[in-house]
Amino acid sequence: MKLLFVCTGNTCRSAMAGALAKRIASERGLDDVEITSAGTSAWEGAPASDGSLLVGLERGLDLGDHRAHQLTRAMVQDADVILAMGPHHLERIDAFGGGRKAHLLTSFASHGKFERGISDPIGGELDVYRSTIDELDREIRRAFDRIVAERTPDRS
Repeated sequence: MKLLFVCTGNTCRSAMAGALAKRIASERGLDDVEITSAGTSAWEGAPASDGSLLVGLERGLDLGDHRAHQLTRAMVQDADVILAMGPHHLERIDAFGGGRKAHLLTSFASHGKFERGISDPIGGELDVYRSTIDELDREIRRAFDRIVAERTPDRS
């Protein structure tokens, strides 16, 4: 399964989400989940923001090697599930043909009960980044609960 996280610059929310999702997938033994991230207005190759790096390190996540990627049609077509941080990200994903595989992270994690975006911490104090990474952790764990529940056993 290929899981893609999308935000604006791919230096804060989706970068942290990708790192968290890799850890959570590993914790759950989901070795077949490939996790990537991108931004709808990313500066290709930009590092994770300082705030993301710092709160990541506080939580044992190393975003030092992260480099931003601009969202492309190929990325959208290649992904099985696309989790966006806000409604405007969904619009861009839809323009690339994302259709039914694209969701707001909160909506996917809650089976459609919540339709809210994840706040962008860019430029905020570390407490803002901490709040964002805490919310991402909760929502990604719930998203993986759904992914695991919806998987059918491999009968090969």
